[in-house]
Amino acid sequence: MGTRHVGTPGMVTDADALPGRTETIRVPDAHEVLGHPLLPPFPDGYEQIVVGMGCFWGAERRFWAQPGVWTTAVGYAGGITRNPLYEEVCTGLTGHAEVVLAVFDPAVTPYARLLEVFWEGHDPTEGVRQGTAGGPPSRAAIYGRGARPRRIAAGSRDLFQWALDAAGARPITTEITEAGPFYYAEAYHQQYLYRNPGGYCGLGGTGVTCPAGIAGLA
Repeated sequence: MGTRHVGTPGMVTDADALPGRTETIRVPDAHEVLGHPLLPPFPDGYEQIVVGMGCFWGAERRFWAQPGVWTTAVGYAGGITRNPLYEEVCTGLTGHAEVVLAVFDPAVTPYARLLEVFWEGHDPTEGVRQGTAGGPPSRAAIYGRGARPRRIAAGSRDLFQWALDAAGARPITTEITEAGPFYYAEAYHQQYLYRNPGGYCGLGGTGVTCPAGIAGLA
């Protein structure tokens, strides 16, 4: 039998996942808001954060507005299928979450500060849904490359859960795991809400703000 990822309800197994393809998806040369490339190589010393918040259009808009963010892109992570298409991801048969990648200068905005944007920008207690969007592609997730970002993410989760508990909210269901491949989404998804400012955005926070201690995690 194939493996089931992170215990997420409804996740596809390796044996049942769509096969995907070897060809990568073409993306625009430059970010429509920030003007920098979407593809690596990125500037030396810059870091990356990859998170799923449900609607990746709205998540990307939140991150490109943050100080120190050099570029952003939307895509798919945490799944099995290689180079999946949006229509395939939506079936739930690739195992991926819709995610945003942000490349940032940690001297301007540290990783922990961007995690505050993540926690406050959506509802991390909803399991495999976010607002009106349901299923594994809409799950909340943080994909960290290496022990340090995963440790900071876990610490921020525990602090935000304390704040949620004080507000009488539900437990956090966010997936926190090692980053695997990030597959870029199709060109029409990149910076979608810049080109379509009235487009759909299902993001909505809990109304709970992050404790001050999150910003100091390192």
